[in-house]
Amino acid sequence: MKTILTVIGKDQTGIIAGISQKLYELDINILDVSQTIMDEYFTMIMLLDLSKIKVSFDEVKTALIQSGEKLKVKVNIQREEIFDAMHRL
Repeated sequence: MKTILTVIGKDQTGIIAGISQKLYELDINILDVSQTIMDEYFTMIMLLDLSKIKVSFDEVKTALIQSGEKLKVKVNIQREEIFDAMHRL
């Protein structure tokens, strides 16, 4: 299963490292990534492959949101098919 992960928040050191570490711990592969700094805000979008995860999607979502909270950023994850459907309307 592929998913879209977004991360937004005030720029600070360690955001990419913190999110990437959690993805590694969950056995999630990063297929593509785009990130930029807009004024003082960090934004990142990742396309992820969850085909090797050993926990449920809801557990992945919870773990990533909690990682974001520790980093003081907003994390959102959606299944690719839901993301695509939302943007076809």
